[in-house]
Amino acid sequence: MKLKIGYQALIAQAMEQVETVPLSQAKAFLEDSNTVFVDIRDVRELEREGMIPNALHAPRGMLEFWVDPDSPYFKPIFGEGKRLVLYCASAWRSALATETLQRMGVPGVCHLEGGFSAWKKAELPVAAKPSKPHST
Repeated sequence: MKLKIGYQALIAQAMEQVETVPLSQAKAFLEDSNTVFVDIRDVRELEREGMIPNALHAPRGMLEFWVDPDSPYFKPIFGEGKRLVLYCASAWRSALATETLQRMGVPGVCHLEGGFSAWKKAELPVAAKPSKPHST
């Protein structure tokens, strides 16, 4: 089967359209109360690898729904006007997701250069995935 456009071309196009934040700048954003790191990886990746401290987990499959105020799944944190730094493992999914959110009109959205793999390789802070509270 021959596709009209493959994943590599989609990622390359997205990379041309989105802001990519270097690790050094992203590290400084950890202390910025107007920045939210958004981890779009699968929950199993978070459990296995950890995540950026205080990051919000927004599964890639729900992101557009969580961001849209007209969606029944809207999460208010996405409407607070904060800078959103999306990341995944290698910056592929986050590039595509950032491009989509830009198309939707979300302001201040960017993604992490090299993804979480580069973050860990640079020995930047990593936290365990928070466990869900148990219901009684």
